[in-house]
Amino acid sequence: MLRRTVIAGAAAGLAVAGLGRKALAQPRNPAWPRALNMGTAAPGGTYALYGPAWGQIAQEATGVQISYRATQGPNQNIILVQRREVELGMVTMGVALQAWNGDGQWTQGQQMRDIRALFPMYDTPFHGIALRRSNITKLADLNGKNIGLGPRGGTPGTYWPLILQRLNIRPANIRFGSGSDMAGQLQDGLLDAFLFASGVPVPAFSEIETQSDVNFLDFTAEEIATITRAFPEVAAGQLPASTYRKAGRPLNIVGMFNFAIGHRTLPEDLVYEIVKAVLTQNDRLKQAIAAGSETLAANANKNTFLPYHPGAARFMREAGQTIPDNLVMA
Repeated sequence: MLRRTVIAGAAAGLAVAGLGRKALAQPRNPAWPRALNMGTAAPGGTYALYGPAWGQIAQEATGVQISYRATQGPNQNIILVQRREVELGMVTMGVALQAWNGDGQWTQGQQMRDIRALFPMYDTPFHGIALRRSNITKLADLNGKNIGLGPRGGTPGTYWPLILQRLNIRPANIRFGSGSDMAGQLQDGLLDAFLFASGVPVPAFSEIETQSDVNFLDFTAEEIATITRAFPEVAAGQLPASTYRKAGRPLNIVGMFNFAIGHRTLPEDLVYEIVKAVLTQNDRLKQAIAAGSETLAANANKNTFLPYHPGAARFMREAGQTIPDNLVMA
């Protein structure tokens, strides 16, 4: 529980620190909106902590008040930004690709093309956890088991069923819910394993390993080859053994990068200031949440298809990144 408390406390500290200033916040430019809303995610996932961390930095830099809406994750964030029910959100690039092309089942065939990339966030590795007493040590052991996958509308809820299908793994039952809920069900014996995808260390995984003996579930080389062939938006990687206290070894994973997004109608100079503030205060972001260590302009190349907002592209280019003209759209 300690690590989760420290991470959550740091992020909450940023948010709470801003509450006293919130009533006094005034946009630096009177042409900017007075307030923006950000779609985050359910408790137990990284977005719920990461969103307020970068939102507070953006609010202080611009004077624009930023509030937060708990969502199911990237899928719902995209839908809300597309509808302009929120102006800011966070997504994984695989889900964003489905939205842009309108080919994910959850899109119902709609191409969602009012979303724009703002800045790179961090990589989302797919991995899992099981209690040691379950004797589950690898993904193939999940045949006939009860598993949890996080929110149905999030990246794990979208991609894990597809991954398991490709690997010919057939659980007896799949449950969806927040990371915190899945962790509780695992510890109560209602689930045999919890598979997730989020910034690391996953807060819910860190909570579980402080309370129980666990096995971390990663991928074999053959499984990785199968997945990356089927889903080119996913890349192979490895988590250091130090990511979790009880992993005991590096974890072989697949992952996809996360990006902050905004609605295309946001003012260009406002987006420029938001992106500049977040990417030039990386030390502060890392203090709030470990995943912030990857929030660097140098990771702009992780996006190869989603158009950047012109304000974001302007800062990226000033920061020395090559953003092709065909990847910028008003």
